[in-house]
Amino acid sequence: MSLMPSSPTVNVVIQARASSTRLPGKVLRELGGLSVLGWVIRAARATRGVDDVVVATSDGADDDAVAEEARRHGAEVVRGPLDDVLARFLLACEEHPADAVVRLTADCPLHDPALLAQVVGMWRAEPALDYVSTTLQRTLPRGFDAELVRVPVLVEQAERPEGPHREHVTYGVANDVETYACAGVVVAPRADDLRVTLDTEDDWALLDALVHALSRRHGTGPFAWRDVVALLRERADLVALNAHVEQKEVAA
Repeated sequence: MSLMPSSPTVNVVIQARASSTRLPGKVLRELGGLSVLGWVIRAARATRGVDDVVVATSDGADDDAVAEEARRHGAEVVRGPLDDVLARFLLACEEHPADAVVRLTADCPLHDPALLAQVVGMWRAEPALDYVSTTLQRTLPRGFDAELVRVPVLVEQAERPEGPHREHVTYGVANDVETYACAGVVVAPRADDLRVTLDTEDDWALLDALVHALSRRHGTGPFAWRDVVALLRERADLVALNAHVEQKEVAA
């Protein structure tokens, strides 16, 4: 009797730290009854096609609270070098083996499980792809960033000891589409002018007001990304709260 081939394993790995340069402690702030990190973990755990959720934080004492909060919300935890995020991802892959991982950052609380499942589903349908993301061609608001990468590709990236990929993990893959097989989720109409990530106090003002308004309409979340965009298109006053905030550039 032949055995059915096992399905590839996909884990979500959430990078998180307390020592943000622009807004320290942001991932532990309470937003609509949950910590910002709690929002991300909840969305990841609700995503169809995901096998496990791991928070990769630093081994510094500053991140003890991050590790505790991650476990409280049902995530696995690995701890490694503060300034080498790729090393933390590889540690997550060693302790929680997977064929591919979805990279999320802990400062994007409004992740939509259906959108994350779309990224995972694209790869499960074509596992020869090295990289699938919502950012290869950005059409969604900043804050819905999700990147799936095959683990052997991450291991290959780790062979280079220095570069922006040590902090930004997938930089060397997403910026080398000639070498790697890449695909992306694109939506229409475009909404990439909007920003729902958390880097500054003005971002916080938007997210706090946005979650309050969304909760009145749609319950406690997670929210559908289209509902987030629809409300922001109605509320120019909310969009204006952080429209001036510029994303930190990646140093190549």
